[in-house]
Amino acid sequence: MDRWERKETTGISTSIKDSIRPAGPLKPRLDAAVRSIQLQTQKLEIANQRFNERDRMMFSKVVDAYSKHDMDHAKIYANELAEIRKMSKMLMQAKMALEQIVMRLNTVTELGDIVVTLAPAMGVIRNVRTGISTLLPEAERELGDISTTLSSILVDAGQSSGLSLNFDSANEDAMKILNEASTVAEQKVREKFPELPAGVGTTEKTGF
Repeated sequence: MDRWERKETTGISTSIKDSIRPAGPLKPRLDAAVRSIQLQTQKLEIANQRFNERDRMMFSKVVDAYSKHDMDHAKIYANELAEIRKMSKMLMQAKMALEQIVMRLNTVTELGDIVVTLAPAMGVIRNVRTGISTLLPEAERELGDISTTLSSILVDAGQSSGLSLNFDSANEDAMKILNEASTVAEQKVREKFPELPAGVGTTEKTGF
């Protein structure tokens, strides 16, 4: 029988486990979690499109104030624009990080792969949740549910495969994914949005 879908022996211990974690073969549960993550990436993209529209509107206000030599308002608008771009970059970073998680989870074929793949994935999701908690509370809650599901799969996979988890390696892998996503998101922000007129720009750092 396929290791992905082998059934556990019934008994008291199994009943206790099932009362704590969702029952069922690991592969369908993992596939469902992947679909849930993909749904979150779509929501992040939609949210980012709204920020892009706000960026265009605020940038127009900056340029208009600047053209009228109204530097006080130009700087106020520029600061608001910087906040919008900070949020946009954060959403892009979150989306790209989750996309990397989906790619990795889609390559999992064995129980042992789950142990080494899910741990950093959960670290990434935890950081993404923190980053978007104030922006998208609903997405933050849904990512919490996904994290709980992945945690239960990880526990079951670890028990079934007998493999232990290297937390240091998992954390390092998670930070690598997040840093790569941050670098790409920063580049995309610079390419996507026009620069502010001289004298009204900000130097605020953005990201998780």
